[in-house]
Amino acid sequence: MRQTFPELVVGGVLISPFVTYLGAALALFLLLRPVLAQVGFEDLFSAPPVALLSLYVVILTLLIVLF
Repeated sequence: MRQTFPELVVGGVLISPFVTYLGAALALFLLLRPVLAQVGFEDLFSAPPVALLSLYVVILTLLIVLF
């Protein structure tokens, strides 16, 4: 049987693919955040932290589904 998700090996320690996706989603989110600030994304919502968290979850979900 072949694994569909390869683990990341750092210093001989196996790291779950989910942790890799968390880091990738965080990197994409941090790159996207200045663009969202220019557009006025946070002004569209009454609770901006919840909207930003939801966006992070969407990015994470897309990474998991697509890869």
